[in-house]
Amino acid sequence: MSDVKVRVDPERCQGHTLCAMRAPKVFELSEIDGHSSTVSEDVPGDQEDAVVEAVRSCPERAIGVF
Repeated sequence: MSDVKVRVDPERCQGHTLCAMRAPKVFELSEIDGHSSTVSEDVPGDQEDAVVEAVRSCPERAIGVF
């Protein structure tokens, strides 16, 4: 089990959808405004690399990993 957790700051997210393209098993998009949220705060071990890529791709720096 992974100890990595991820959050999306809803105030910073502008709905670019890049995170969901990089890690679709971890991020989901609102049908209303396209803003991202996490499916779960806990990142599955096999998704850690995809989450790192999602963090790097976010132009708003709205994703935090801890």
